[in-house]
Formats: sequence, structure tokens, C-alpha cells
Amino acid sequence: MAESKSKVDSLREWVVEHKLRSVGCLWLSGIVGSIAYNWSQPGMKTSVRIIHARLHAQALTLAALAGAAVVEYYDHKTGAKHDKYAKYFPIENFNKD
Repeated sequence: MAESKSKVDSLREWVVEHKLRSVGCLWLSGIVGSIAYNWSQPGMKTSVRIIHARLHAQALTLAALAGAAVVEYYDHKTGAKHDKYAKYFPIENFNKD
């Protein structure tokens, strides 16, 4: 009997499949969250709020890219990528004389 995947496993698979999309979503949520937080702070100029939001989102993006690099390295080390793309490049087609 096949086990159903947990939500964490299915989320991990989606992130592995869509690394750049997940980094972009994290960047956008970082900008929105930081702007929302900075707007609640009184006595700050609008330009400073926007600059802080950009810096927070940039830090989140760098962390997400580092995480995506770790996932890519892990997939490369475990051979998961090889198994994933093997069906697209059957070895029989390359050994014909």
C-alpha cells in the first residue's frame, strides 16, 4: 500500500521543483511584510520605510537562494536529480552505432 505524503513532504517537493518561484514569493512577502511593519512605526520618513523594506527583502532573498543552493547540492549528492531526468534521456538512444 502506498503511503500518502505529508504536507511538509509535498511542500518540499514543490519547492524543489519551483526554486526560483519560491524565492520570488519569499521576496514579495518580505517586501509586503516589511512595509506593513515599517508603516506601524511612527516618526519614520516614507523613503526610509521603503529602503528598510528593500533591505529586509534582500536579506530574505539571499537566505532563500542559499537554501535553494543547499537543496540543489543535496539533490546532486543523493542522485535524486539523476533519477528525475533519466527518463528524458534513455541510454539506449546514445549507444547506437
